[in-house]
Amino acid sequence: MSKEQSLILDHNKIEQKINRMAYQIYEDHYDQKEIILAGIQENGYLLAQMFRDKLKEIAPFEVKLEGLKIDKKNPLQSELEINLSEKELKNKCIVLVDDVLNSGKTMIYGLQVFLKSPVKKLSIAVLINRSHNRFPVKADYIGMSLSTTLKEHIEVDFSKKGKFAAYLS
Repeated sequence: MSKEQSLILDHNKIEQKINRMAYQIYEDHYDQKEIILAGIQENGYLLAQMFRDKLKEIAPFEVKLEGLKIDKKNPLQSELEINLSEKELKNKCIVLVDDVLNSGKTMIYGLQVFLKSPVKKLSIAVLINRSHNRFPVKADYIGMSLSTTLKEHIEVDFSKKGKFAAYLS
């Protein structure tokens, strides 16, 4: 038995949201020399790449892209992996990026890596916010807020270039 999927964002809408969010990130960091976009593997990293590409077009500051590896199902059982030292994070502005914010569990554990260093500013960007927060995490840059039931699932598909989509099932 297959679940029925409803398209909630097509490729054009996703691109519009990425552009708007990139401008918001730029506005909040216009006075910086460099910002770090840390994308949570897999889709968060792909989204962070898209932000980086847009920011390179519009912003004068340098944008560094990094991937944050975390086991989303068992964040306590896995070791967080990022290729940045505490020295590289010191006094930097960091934007943690993921595709969907559900309960905040992945984000709160993902933030740990950055709290070990004296970062200048730490913010969160998500394409879709479901608002089922069980943890005290709030996104600063949101593409779309969507009220869903706990049984519903959101899947963002970045697998086909030029055919991005987000589905509710």
